Amino acid sequence: MSRDKRGRDPTPNQGEAAADQPEKKRPALASVIVEALKVDSLQRLCSSLEPILRRVVSEEVERALAKLGPAKLNGRSSPRRIEGLGGRNLQLQFRSRLSLSLFTGGKVEGEQGAAIHAVLLDVNTGLIVTSGPESSVKLDVVVLEGDFNNEDDESWTQQEFESHVVKEREGKRPLLTGDLQVTLKEGVGTLGELTFTDNSSWIRSRKFRLGLKVASGFCEGSRIREAKTDAFTVKDHRGELYKKHYPPALNDDVWRLEKIGKDGSFHKRLNKAGIYSVEDFLRLVVRDSQRLRTVLGNGMSNKMWEVLIEHAKTCGMGGKIYVYYADDTKHVGAVFNNIYEFIGLIAGEQYCPADSLSDSQKVCFPFTNWDAILCCVFCV
Repeated sequence: MSRDKRGRDPTPNQGEAAADQPEKKRPALASVIVEALKVDSLQRLCSSLEPILRRVVSEEVERALAKLGPAKLNGRSSPRRIEGLGGRNLQLQFRSRLSLSLFTGGKVEGEQGAAIHAVLLDVNTGLIVTSGPESSVKLDVVVLEGDFNNEDDESWTQQEFESHVVKEREGKRPLLTGDLQVTLKEGVGTLGELTFTDNSSWIRSRKFRLGLKVASGFCEGSRIREAKTDAFTVKDHRGELYKKHYPPALNDDVWRLEKIGKDGSFHKRLNKAGIYSVEDFLRLVVRDSQRLRTVLGNGMSNKMWEVLIEHAKTCGMGGKIYVYYADDTKHVGAVFNNIYEFIGLIAGEQYCPADSLSDSQKVCFPFTNWDAILCCVFCV
């Protein structure tokens, strides 16, 4: 006889007793429908309450963080916050740096004339949000005070952001004109044509920032932190006549360089010495920098000289090169760029950049009188 799990013998009528038990009563169809409707109504209620709960939770957390203040956050630069029931921490971010000096009436551009791009990031993962309703929201472009969030802790609230938005002065045109909205596509957007109508000298910091925020009617109830650029100056367009170029071009007038004022004493001294362009200036830096210092005179301090040379050397050299061969066999040649700077050797069919030449190659190199070579090649 088999035993049960506890090792006891089953009673003889155990099977019959189980068989004699009546079946559980099945629920009526009507009651099943009523219960289903109750569940459906509850789910609908939860769905309708979700946006409200998200907004309330986000606002309460923001108030709590604002009360804590930067000093009580243990120096953390980006404290995590509850952004909604989904748990994502979303933030807009500029991916292009603006030119640090802009002019009224001119196009707002990135560094070296680049377009200005922005993205929507999931801060928890560091990835661009490429799907979902947030990835295609419409954004408003606003102007912010230059001293907004100088600490760069990026823990501001929506109210703090809005309180630093700059409007036009009374009686003036709108401060920023043009394409004041941008629509994200798969989490990425590009700002359109924007123009400042007024300079930044009248506000406390004397600088502006551009900001991005979600436009009204999009992602309501879900917090997406706004974006801001670095602070920049907006000058009156009349100052553009004297604007320096970053970087300068070889054919720019020499006064486009730092420390050389238009029609100033340094400018006049350089022109008198036959130096009219940035290219002329750099060629003399390479050939005889001491002569150049003499041309500029004692008014050019060592610090000013360093700033001037550093700015000049950011100039792009272009693709033009010159080659000087030692003899008619053209077996070994010296290669120079636009400003007569030695950049390498050609030996047979092989090119060796100047910074890769070994000591033995430098010793064996037959060209020792560079001034003579330059005079021969460039007729300078």
